[in-house]
Amino acid sequence: MKKEKILKSVFIAFLAIATLSCSDDDSNPPQSNTIAAIASRTPDLSILVEALDRAGLVAAVDGTTQLTVFAPTNDAFQDFLNDNGFANLEAVPVDVLRQVLLNHVVTGSVQSSQLTTGYIETLATFGGTETGNNLNMYVNTSAGVRLNGVSNVVTPNIIASNGVVHVVDTVIGLPTVVTFAAADTNFTALAGALTAQGLVSTLNGTASSPFTVFAPKNAAFAALDAEFPGVVGSLTSDQLTAVLTYHVVAGANVLSSTLTEGQMVTTFETGTLTVGLTGGAKLTDERGRVTNIVAVDVQAANGVIHVLDNVLLPTFD
Repeated sequence: MKKEKILKSVFIAFLAIATLSCSDDDSNPPQSNTIAAIASRTPDLSILVEALDRAGLVAAVDGTTQLTVFAPTNDAFQDFLNDNGFANLEAVPVDVLRQVLLNHVVTGSVQSSQLTTGYIETLATFGGTETGNNLNMYVNTSAGVRLNGVSNVVTPNIIASNGVVHVVDTVIGLPTVVTFAAADTNFTALAGALTAQGLVSTLNGTASSPFTVFAPKNAAFAALDAEFPGVVGSLTSDQLTAVLTYHVVAGANVLSSTLTEGQMVTTFETGTLTVGLTGGAKLTDERGRVTNIVAVDVQAANGVIHVLDNVLLPTFD
């Protein structure tokens, strides 16, 4: 009888412990570890959380789809608001805010060690439409991770259940064709020439956009010097401007898939180029010189860039 009482007491104690354990489990459910949850628990990302809510994007970073988010700090957001003349987050048009935020998101879970120098696609789109081409982002990994030449990853690899978060020190605005010319180390000669000739504001603007830019790499400028020794340095300012604008088509976002054999292209300089596709995409300039298109469809918010291995030359009046 005494043994039965002892067993009964042990059983009651076990039930009590089990009940308390269940009660504790109910009051402390497992902590969510989605990108949205991580951001909401991080004080320095509070403005990002508000922005995601305002833009209707919380569900997108709280689901199961694997994403990589470059998350701007509160200071970064405050600088963005100040630099663009917004009194507060509510003053930013929702469609603009949505695209800016999507420009910080990449499909898939990509840790910092997996990033390499070059272009990746964000979820922002040309024209801000669901069917528009995804905008590119230029990643430079030569010293840490720098994005579009303006934003640095300061805290990498915060692992979430649905991807990874990299904290950045600057909001990454929607890129223009000039953004990529300035950020991409292959275009330093082109960027310098555009700046010297006062064309940056034109290509950053919207008056004649969208732009299609046939962008010569640095080596192309060196090849031009070898082809015409001393000629480049002897060009007048107006002639150099004509050369640069000869590489630009205004009012059109011309993707490589729309180029056709023998197509005549009228440039911003009002000259013409002839498209060839046999043996790879190429352009023939007004002097009969053939230049290869070596990379295509780098999509900016105000146009698209195709990369050339030579400098195009118009004929001068």
